[in-house]
Amino acid sequence: MPRRFIRRHLPSREVLSRNRHARHFVHFLGEPRLWQLNRRSVAGGVAVGLFTGLIPGPFQMLAAGLVAVALRVNLPVAVATTLYTNPFTIVPLYVLAGWLGGWVLPGSLSPGDPPAMNWQHPIDWTVQFAHWTISLGPALALGLPLLATSLALAGWLITRMVWHVHASLAWRRRRARRSSRADSVKTAADRPVAPRPDAALDQPVRPEPDRE
Repeated sequence: MPRRFIRRHLPSREVLSRNRHARHFVHFLGEPRLWQLNRRSVAGGVAVGLFTGLIPGPFQMLAAGLVAVALRVNLPVAVATTLYTNPFTIVPLYVLAGWLGGWVLPGSLSPGDPPAMNWQHPIDWTVQFAHWTISLGPALALGLPLLATSLALAGWLITRMVWHVHASLAWRRRRARRSSRADSVKTAADRPVAPRPDAALDQPVRPEPDRE
């Protein structure tokens, strides 16, 4: 997993300290393990963010930060991953969670149509969405943790697999470059050196023996 790409797109400590939810755990931001970019820490942060992103209400980032601090996984990754839930994705995700809960508990799901997003009156839409969510009843109550657990596990596995593949390819590229440089050095060492045209002029002149 390219560390430069991750660092470029993750919130910094200063950004997190200004967030109204993240400031509750700002005194933990000095913990080095919360900022490590390795396979375990990043995969754990993705799993935490995917799980807490389905928490109802505006507390996903706060929950992600608290769980990341408790598990000592990458805090910015956990907070940023919660953004997969937004006004465009929340309704399909909750419908999927309700369907999953209804599949586990047959007969518990009897939802109406979800409310259409009203950009002119977002507060009214939020209230309507809350009522629709409550109408899903036990199916949603069971489906949300099931879906959150499934997403967290899938995100953890995929992140570790992608990290492993990227690390393997990077190692092979480095090995190929070293082998190429070694072959170039060996070829240069084995190549015969052509004598210079003026090499004969550099040789000392031997005096001829006196024949008398």
